[in-house]
Amino acid sequence: MALRLFKYSRLKALPTILLSFKQKIQVRCINKAAEKSVKKPMSAKRRFFWIPRPKKFCPDVNTFLSLIGRNMSEHASKFPSWASLFKLESLELKRLGVEPARTRRYLLQWRERYRQGNLGVGADFKHVKDGKAYLQIAQIPKDPKIDKNGVEYVPPGLRKVVINLPPGVTSVDDLPPEKIIPVKGYRIRGAKTIVGPYALPVKGGRGSVVTREEGMWEFKRGRKIDGGERRQSEVRAKRRGEEKRAAQSPESSI
Repeated sequence: MALRLFKYSRLKALPTILLSFKQKIQVRCINKAAEKSVKKPMSAKRRFFWIPRPKKFCPDVNTFLSLIGRNMSEHASKFPSWASLFKLESLELKRLGVEPARTRRYLLQWRERYRQGNLGVGADFKHVKDGKAYLQIAQIPKDPKIDKNGVEYVPPGLRKVVINLPPGVTSVDDLPPEKIIPVKGYRIRGAKTIVGPYALPVKGGRGSVVTREEGMWEFKRGRKIDGGERRQSEVRAKRRGEEKRAAQSPESSI
């Protein structure tokens, strides 16, 4: 009877097998945790019925309709709550008397922009009191860069940014570093001048103030000149003919 010899060197020890199995489980758990942490895109149906939270610069229905302009604040009484502003569909808006159709389209367009966070100036202000937001210049470390060797480093020195000052705080030096967050849409001209939409200098020369006004986010409508693009040539031709006849009428009478 022939004996069969096994090459034990090819076999793995039991602790090694268990260790590799444990590592696979750990990797699988890490991948699942990473998948959960990544936010899945919201479906169109869910986004249509999703009600976003009011912002500091736009806390209620009346303020929102006032900001988007086109006399939309006239319809503020038709929306009893913030949720109703985002729940009503086009036919329901028509029954409430939001006319004409272009007004409803404009409101639906701004509702979708609000859901996406694509708003106008002042939307990222965190500190607003009585419709006013105060801006000041602060200094923060420069953004990190990558050198030729691929190593990340922070350049020396500081850079100036415009921040929204909380109420009750008179100086930027009193703020902790985590509270110094730059605002969008505003920049610094020269040494201490803040430039941006609706920014007016504060008395004393320290910072600027942005006051909430009607129509700050409004999309301005174009003006029809001489009947618009379709009828412009026709209207101008008629006008030239009338001017020509008016110029020739005295000569013919003589």
